[in-house]
Amino acid sequence: MKVALDRKRCEGHGMCETAAPELFTLDEAGELIAHFDGRTIPAELEEAARDAVRVCPVAALTIEEEA
Repeated sequence: MKVALDRKRCEGHGMCETAAPELFTLDEAGELIAHFDGRTIPAELEEAARDAVRVCPVAALTIEEEA
């Protein structure tokens, strides 16, 4: 699975960082850094990634299931 970030939608609330700090952090300017943007999420972090996608208040994150 992969998580895609829509930077145009992201408002920097940081809820994804709270849910999955291994995957997402906000920089000093409040811009989201998605550590696995477009890359496969390790299996042990998939649940945290799903939680982060679920809590985003502006739906800036989406899950892409791999075939």
